[in-house]
Amino acid sequence: MCYAMLLVTFTAISSFADIYKYEDEEGVLHFTDAPTDKRFKVFMRDLKKDRKLRTTFRLAGCARNPEEFEPIINACALEYGVDKSLVKAVIHAESGYNPTAVSSKGARGLMQLMPKTAQDLKVTNSLDPAENIRGGVRYLKFLLNTFKGDETLALAAYNSGLSKVAKFGGVPPYEETRNYVAKVLNYKKNYK
Repeated sequence: MCYAMLLVTFTAISSFADIYKYEDEEGVLHFTDAPTDKRFKVFMRDLKKDRKLRTTFRLAGCARNPEEFEPIINACALEYGVDKSLVKAVIHAESGYNPTAVSSKGARGLMQLMPKTAQDLKVTNSLDPAENIRGGVRYLKFLLNTFKGDETLALAAYNSGLSKVAKFGGVPPYEETRNYVAKVLNYKKNYK
């Protein structure tokens, strides 16, 4: 009962503000939209506020207006039979619509393709939005087929790797992966 109330409250809050969380020494998770302690870290961004910031502050080489990529996303989603709201949510979570994003682990572009994955997908330039999205959507389709349409497992594999999901027989017990899956699925609802 208490968990259901927390979920309803959390869902209501998440549509209006960034959500922050931290886990205390006893393993209790704390969530807020107004952090008062430095231990709170961003758990989920307010999609509308995030989108407004990206379109208001157009800095060179940074996030761009998501609508700019709409034709590519729509074409690739249609070609591979992947829900376009899922593609948009992955791009949002992976790069925040920054086509030149490069992670500390070497993932590149809008859908943050790792070099080996990009090579396997025949993506020659991961920083080219069209190539990156096409490769990323193709990879998402492969993962969705692998997990018989289970978006949660496909997203977990997208984040932590196919071998990790296979090893654990489900979503790996990594906080980063669990947060990633929750964040993408929440973004997907907002892109519907």
